[in-house]
Amino acid sequence: MKNFLQKMIDEEIARDNIVGTSIMIAKNGKIIFESHSGLADREAEKKVNAKTIFRFSSLTKPIVTAAALALVEKGKLDLDLPITTWLPNFQPKLKSGVIANITLRHLLNHTSGLTYGFLSEDNEPYHSAGVSDGLDEAVLSLEENLNRLALVPLMFEPGTNWCYSVSTDVVGAILEKCCNMPLPEIIKRYVTEPLGMHDTVFYIQDSDRLAKAYADKGKKDEQTRLMQKKDKVLLPGCGFIHYAPGRITNPQAYPSGGGGMAGTSKDYLKFLEAIRQGGEQILSRASVALMTQDCVENFDVPAAGPGYGFGMGFAVVRNSEEAGTPRQKGSFEWGGVYGCKMFVDPTADISVVILTNTALDGLLNFPVKITQAIYDGLKLQDDFQYVRPQSAEDSLISSISHFTVKQEPPKVFFDVDAEEISNNSDKPCLS
Repeated sequence: MKNFLQKMIDEEIARDNIVGTSIMIAKNGKIIFESHSGLADREAEKKVNAKTIFRFSSLTKPIVTAAALALVEKGKLDLDLPITTWLPNFQPKLKSGVIANITLRHLLNHTSGLTYGFLSEDNEPYHSAGVSDGLDEAVLSLEENLNRLALVPLMFEPGTNWCYSVSTDVVGAILEKCCNMPLPEIIKRYVTEPLGMHDTVFYIQDSDRLAKAYADKGKKDEQTRLMQKKDKVLLPGCGFIHYAPGRITNPQAYPSGGGGMAGTSKDYLKFLEAIRQGGEQILSRASVALMTQDCVENFDVPAAGPGYGFGMGFAVVRNSEEAGTPRQKGSFEWGGVYGCKMFVDPTADISVVILTNTALDGLLNFPVKITQAIYDGLKLQDDFQYVRPQSAEDSLISSISHFTVKQEPPKVFFDVDAEEISNNSDKPCLS
């Protein structure tokens, strides 16, 4: 498997689908494959190595979720109390004008009624309200972002549907109020320090180890392009995802619980292995079950696609054949729009971390190829004959295109228009 997998990685880099990548695979708790390939900085010809730090984007969500559940275990938080218990001024309304009753449980499993701006064609209504999705260049406090978010009517009554959203940023605010300390310190205390994840952070002062961010080739590009200070990539059928690669080095940017962390593949594998093995130093098995078992069985989960459900922080395979994956039912995963993916298959006892610096192939097509190679190489393929999608983006587009947000902008406006520097990518992504 090792030679075949490394050959595939090298070919993807040679084809300029991926600029740089760091991959780690563990089976039964032992590392069986480790590869650090390609370039962390193409312009400086700096190679990826084991210490290269990648932007996690939404791989942040499971880490923040774990911290929240650790506080639930300690009795400091309650999944089913209204979030106004901790955020009394955060009171979004339904379209009818009635104040909604959102709980921590709703936030963690994305049934809160919140959404993401990029899930709508014009980024509305969040764009006009000045809401940051935690990836852009907007420099504002988390409190101010929540004030703006509260102005926008919810998509639906909490608990009645599922929609991928900025909910985990709201969770971050709850953790800060609960503990009376900054979110980075909370995550360090309850997750990263106990697990020895010393390179997993919200802010990077010395960026020498940080991989540059790249975007897929567009129709007019000769190669994958270096992301600009302010950049955007279109999510087909939806809207633009706005990026600011320098955000992770800006101490004034609020720590986004939904997408603000960065780290190494080795660090993230430590986290996945802790979850796979029942929580280890950070969580009980009951809390791990909340994260990794489908808790929205009655709802579609468009951000993951057909055949998937959702727990708290992870998408969960409901039906391998419908999902078009060799992974077993009960496997859990997530990814990030800077080009990363992870999954755990508890039945096969494997944990996989795939970090790249290339959006969006590093989230979509590249992980599909790596996953299939792993299952073929380890002979883990199940007996069923699943139908592989034509491409990862085709599968994703079909699953999310019907969920484009349609709402009128709120009556309060903020001047948040920024120069649109880049619009060359043709491939979709989902944070």
